Amino acid sequence: MPSVISSTFWHQATDGKRLFVRRFLPEGAPTRVIHLSHGMAEHSARYARLAEALTGAGYAVYVNDHRGHGQTAATPAELGVFQGGLARVLDDLGELLAFEQQAHAGLPLVLLGHSMGSFFAQALMQTHGERLAAVVLSGTSGKPNALASAGRYVARLERLRLGATGHSGVLRGLSFDAFNKPFEPKPTKFEWLSRDRAEVDAYAADPLCGFEVSVELWVELLDLLRDIALPERQARVPKQLPVYVFSGSEDMASDRTKSVSQLLGALKAAGVASVSHRFYAGARHETLNETNRAEVTSDLLGWLSAHVK
Repeated sequence: MPSVISSTFWHQATDGKRLFVRRFLPEGAPTRVIHLSHGMAEHSARYARLAEALTGAGYAVYVNDHRGHGQTAATPAELGVFQGGLARVLDDLGELLAFEQQAHAGLPLVLLGHSMGSFFAQALMQTHGERLAAVVLSGTSGKPNALASAGRYVARLERLRLGATGHSGVLRGLSFDAFNKPFEPKPTKFEWLSRDRAEVDAYAADPLCGFEVSVELWVELLDLLRDIALPERQARVPKQLPVYVFSGSEDMASDRTKSVSQLLGALKAAGVASVSHRFYAGARHETLNETNRAEVTSDLLGWLSAHVK
């Protein structure tokens, strides 16, 4: 693999918040740019392996720590709290995309989001789709089912009970604990992420992963899930924007791809002309960290080569 030039920097958002960003550049001049948007209760360093594969294909790669995550969280108390709210997190991504476009003028820009980050990517393809050459969604889902919809009201009740920055065992039980339930054995709470024992153990041992998030974060995220699934919002996605969705067949966060299939149908119904997908048999939530991750990454690079010129 060609050498990778990696660095980190702080990007100051327009409200003054400092955002931690990792940058990976190929040895030669990049030909394309991609921004990676990570999931809940994780951070940018977990994407170094993917970034190295992407730089090998000529990409300049950027991945930031969202507010309340990674090194953007200035103190442990900030972990799991969107300082300034979720709308501000989406603004951060919009500002970073503009910064990257300016830094690499004339190059096509791709947005890849995983899990919570994929919901942010869905929102941005509805509001900033015209500046994107393609969007990739990993571990995503579509319209919330009845249980997830009920969760919006549970989250509000928990906010009344615990306060905005409180941690809710009820909400964790309805989400991550429920996702983990089907998998045996359970040496950690995170078997739902991957079949790869080393990857799960590394996640469980990482103090910047798997932490409790605030009730307010749940409230805002569940509201976002409802909003981005509205047909009038999906109709804003540029019709010629290529979209690639990949998921594990055993991803409990998407009800074993049922919710992803709903999203694929909704995007096609909205008139998005190029919607592709891959479902990987037996894989769980983090396909990029799965036992078949080489296949997943190769398929991603192949799709990008075909759709981002």
